Amino acid sequence: MKKRIIIAVCAGLLCSLKSFAQDLHFSQFMNSPLLTNPANTGFMPEGDYRLGVNYRNQWSSVMAIPYKTMSAFGDVKIGQREENTGWLGAGGVLLRDVAGSGNLTSTKVYGSVAYHQMLNAGSLLSLGFNLGWVNKQINVSNLKFPDQFDGKFFDNHLPTSAILNTNNINYADIQVGMNYAYFPDNNTYMNAGFSAMHVNRPKESFFNSDPAIDNRIPVRYTGFLNGSFKMNDQVIVNPNAYFSLMSKSWEVVAGANLHYNLSGDGEKVLIAGAYYRLKESIIPMIGLGLKDYSFTFTYDATMSTLKTYNNGRGAFEFSLIREGAFDRYLGNRRESMCPNFKN
Repeated sequence: MKKRIIIAVCAGLLCSLKSFAQDLHFSQFMNSPLLTNPANTGFMPEGDYRLGVNYRNQWSSVMAIPYKTMSAFGDVKIGQREENTGWLGAGGVLLRDVAGSGNLTSTKVYGSVAYHQMLNAGSLLSLGFNLGWVNKQINVSNLKFPDQFDGKFFDNHLPTSAILNTNNINYADIQVGMNYAYFPDNNTYMNAGFSAMHVNRPKESFFNSDPAIDNRIPVRYTGFLNGSFKMNDQVIVNPNAYFSLMSKSWEVVAGANLHYNLSGDGEKVLIAGAYYRLKESIIPMIGLGLKDYSFTFTYDATMSTLKTYNNGRGAFEFSLIREGAFDRYLGNRRESMCPNFKN
């Protein structure tokens, strides 16, 4: 039992991205919509389809092998009528994370479906779920364990009693979620959502099952609030807040970014803002929107006690998203929900 606890702790430290989160995550949660909530699938107020990539690099200042998280996603509206009364959304997301000296590698593939129904002229309810396949692998040859410490150094050549049953596991994963959007006029938009990930409580362990150990993944609960407020023809304000809870680990991120109309017609937009991860980091944001594309960059500046060791250099992250319409001249739906400079 003790041997298993030792290696479980080591593996857990390797796969943890931060002190308050056990799962893969991005600071730019608003730019990773399908991971945040499957009810976001096919929910894009300004378009018919969406493609995006995300990349995060963390703790390169304190680790020889930093944590790297990458994702690619895409979703599309299906069966939307000109009057916008309701439609389906379908999409998928691919996630890959490589962590630490043991190269703990997580590969996740999800397919998601959501239904969006107008409740009245200014509100929308969305329900969605995703089904995924998860693979995790670890290379223990580069890891060091307590029984390999000779009093001065860790010696990889010394035998260890921490032996895995397998270094490759697979399991299915399910997430469900719902959203509510309110848009009373062309200048105001608000959205709230809640989701539950790992609702099937899959087992995750590199050891043989032991009745004394619960190796099922805890359910992760996530909620978010966001808005879009058009102040004038030059400025749109986007506040965002995010909360996630998994077992006893939690994360809170909140802030806002501004969209400034550089070209006058909304084809070129400057994006700037800042967010705060509670008790951990300040996250400035800068970006640029060019027609259907938006590129945003954030940097996690560590504010916790960890800054003593990493000099405040936490993580950098970027996202690239394309959101487009199949036929820009079909109806007037690009003006019906989220404020934009093209209205």
